[in-house]
Amino acid sequence: MKRDEIYRDQERRPGDFVFDARVAEVFDDMLERSVPHYREQQQMICNLGRNLWREGRVIYDLGCSTGNTLIGLGQALPAAQLVGYDNSAPMLERAQRNLADHGLDTRTELKRADFNGELKDMPLENAGIVTLCWTLQFVRPLRRDRLIRWIHEALADGGALIVTEKILTGNGDMNRFFIDRYYDFKRDRGYSDLEIAAKREALENLLVPYRADENIDLFRRNGFEIVETFFQWFNFAGFLCVKKGA
Repeated sequence: MKRDEIYRDQERRPGDFVFDARVAEVFDDMLERSVPHYREQQQMICNLGRNLWREGRVIYDLGCSTGNTLIGLGQALPAAQLVGYDNSAPMLERAQRNLADHGLDTRTELKRADFNGELKDMPLENAGIVTLCWTLQFVRPLRRDRLIRWIHEALADGGALIVTEKILTGNGDMNRFFIDRYYDFKRDRGYSDLEIAAKREALENLLVPYRADENIDLFRRNGFEIVETFFQWFNFAGFLCVKKGA
């Protein structure tokens, strides 16, 4: 795993964050050092998958990046067919190699898709589980309702949407406090204040988090009657949304 040093160069202007080849090369290290309890969250997703997946249904990962969530679910559910969507060609190339290394390429299909674009280009046929891991926050707010509604309509009865996200709080001072705890987390994992500031600037116009209650309302108004928070660490949360039967 190559170490993430993208924002270490003081001469480099951050610009907008882009999921390009340079990021894809270090993305696994970036996840480990930037997402609190990343491995534990992945284990929780696999546990949910084992208990909610039904034989014959397909698992979709929207924003599959380098394929870690698909690998975990594929190992937990040896009979499941897997589909990964991502809008970054370098990420999909990395995911294809990672899946092949784990012997999962033969039952996994990877496709390029823009979640802000035409959803008809992203079919979710026979969907049993859909995951959105740190992806919804990059979808334009005006496009989020239609994406969640699209997922709900595609899921089989009893199917599940699993979402992990950055979140905001309802109080400005507490929001700042939570963010400071997150920056402490990143410092503990070797990121400098310069790197933290540069990454924050690069993501400023791209990553738009909601409060936990705003996410829950988003899921409920687009069809999911069962919505529960299964994980929270300061300003990171996981949501489980289940489609009830007719």
